[in-house]
Amino acid sequence: MKKIVGILTVSFLLIACQEETRAKVKDAGKAVGAEVKVAAQKTKAKVAKVIDTAKVKQKVNKAIVKGAEAIEKGAKTVKEKASN
Repeated sequence: MKKIVGILTVSFLLIACQEETRAKVKDAGKAVGAEVKVAAQKTKAKVAKVIDTAKVKQKVNKAIVKGAEAIEKGAKTVKEKASN
């Protein structure tokens, strides 16, 4: 009889602990999910910033090329006028 009571007591304790553990695992899962969501949002913002920076750099490079072409054209004109 003592063995049966002991086995039942241990069984009830294990079942009670199992429910508590499930709750902890569930809470931990929610916390990890929230952290992943925040990290994803931060990464998205950083990627958007890098993309915007790359676009600006492309525009600046195009402007520099156009400016250099205009300077070369002006230099040719000055050179031609100087040689005449």
